[in-house]
Amino acid sequence: MSDKYLVFGATGAIGSSLAKQLHESNHGVHLVARNEDEVKVIANELDCSYSIADVLEENFIEKIKVDTTDFNIKGVAYCVGSIDLKPIKRVSEGDMHACMKLNLYSAIEVIKGFQEDLKKNSGSIVLFSSVAAQKGFTNHTIIATAKAAIEGLTVTLAAEFAPNIRVNCIAPSLTNSKIAQPMLKNPIVAEALAKAHPLKRVGEGKDSASIAKFLLSEESSWVTGQIIGVDGGRSRLS
Repeated sequence: MSDKYLVFGATGAIGSSLAKQLHESNHGVHLVARNEDEVKVIANELDCSYSIADVLEENFIEKIKVDTTDFNIKGVAYCVGSIDLKPIKRVSEGDMHACMKLNLYSAIEVIKGFQEDLKKNSGSIVLFSSVAAQKGFTNHTIIATAKAAIEGLTVTLAAEFAPNIRVNCIAPSLTNSKIAQPMLKNPIVAEALAKAHPLKRVGEGKDSASIAKFLLSEESSWVTGQIIGVDGGRSRLS
């Protein structure tokens, strides 16, 4: 049986770039996304398998497990995220639940669903946080809380799963993606956001994807429990 990496959120800026980088390095890839039209384009380009699943739906993991029985799962990247910015006085319990479901609870379901496969194959898990989890930004209550939980999950599971499964986390700053377009479509706002980073630009999907590829691969076999900022220096220098 061949080895493959599962990429969740495979139609996003980071997920799609990660899938392409893994493919270019001759690694097998299985894509997971909710939009069939979009994921089919990427799957056809890379000649790889895919599953259609919405991580917000109950029992979403079951269909993916059916689709992945004919290969070994070597690693999982949960490249799923959201941007929901509000002052705390406007934050509802429903807002928090929806964000936690997307970013945290479903990630946990993925990990539980493939834990035994990853253990058998000495696999790797890559999760995604945000620069906002450790550096305070106004109106970020919802997403910063969810992503801080992801960072806690990362170090907890790295300890629990060692030495059989490695678990690491990438914390990007603002990345040029579909979910960021409401902020980036205004050239003046986009320029101001770029200048807020010491490297004077917002991120691209490939920036975080290249680190994710490293963390999934055997090249990082002595790396676990790490939160790695891919943020243009914003978390440390600005």
